[in-house]
Amino acid sequence: MQIAFVGLGKMGANMVRRLIRGGHEVVGYDMNAATVSELQNEDMIAADGLAGLVKALNRPRVVWMMVPAGKIVDETIASLIPLLDAEDILIDGGNSRYTDTIERELKLRSKNIYYLDAGTSGGVWGLKVGYCLMVGGDKKAVDIVSPVFKTLAPENGFLHVGPSGAGHYAKMIHNGIEYGIMQAYAEGFDLLESSRFEFDLPSISQLWNQGSVIRSWLLELIAAALKEDPKLEELKGYVSDSGEGRWTVQESIDLAVPAPVITASLQARFRSRRENTFSDRLLAAMRNQFGGHAVKK
Repeated sequence: MQIAFVGLGKMGANMVRRLIRGGHEVVGYDMNAATVSELQNEDMIAADGLAGLVKALNRPRVVWMMVPAGKIVDETIASLIPLLDAEDILIDGGNSRYTDTIERELKLRSKNIYYLDAGTSGGVWGLKVGYCLMVGGDKKAVDIVSPVFKTLAPENGFLHVGPSGAGHYAKMIHNGIEYGIMQAYAEGFDLLESSRFEFDLPSISQLWNQGSVIRSWLLELIAAALKEDPKLEELKGYVSDSGEGRWTVQESIDLAVPAPVITASLQARFRSRRENTFSDRLLAAMRNQFGGHAVKK
């Protein structure tokens, strides 16, 4: 199948590679000329802009956007609309907020352009093991693009989950769950590392993946990270968030559905970015005031 990719970052580039290896014809564009050149050497058809990218496609055209959520998605859509025709298909494979996706789909539907949202999970390992795809949008368009979805995904790793926005909603909740799982692992290993015992943490993480109820791919990644740096001395404990955890917590508030673990894991990420905060200094001051407890200057 023929498909175009806009955005050739870490995820986008490896998705292109997997599709080429699966026999698809891929046209690609990115503002980073070096990345375009690298993939061109791997049999991707390079485009020097969006107009050239669309021109290289047969109708109905299929264009996959793999760009950061937010303004750049709207800018890319605005640039593509004049270049696309009715029955063409535009896919957002990034982590857009599902409410934005629904609004964009309505706008494109008025121009008879299909808009699909493909929640994509797999990270840098997707090239090798495949990408889990949660796809929302019109079934007719999903069926047309299904050969691409099936190549990108491992066996049983692609599902049409519902109408427009459903794919990004499912990915949002997926990432919220991910926050909670990661935080639980982090706290558990922190306890092991701080205990009276001299645990071999890489060995513990490998052990737990042998039949235990908490075995997982994340544990494999923990084992790999700890093998490289057992005390994680090369890292700073600063943990970013890309939005989906916040949106999941906001959704729990809007629906009045309790999500205390996910909420706490998001707050822990906020906490990781602050040092010597005013709140901590005030806590120390209060303890000193009421109990005469020692403080550190």
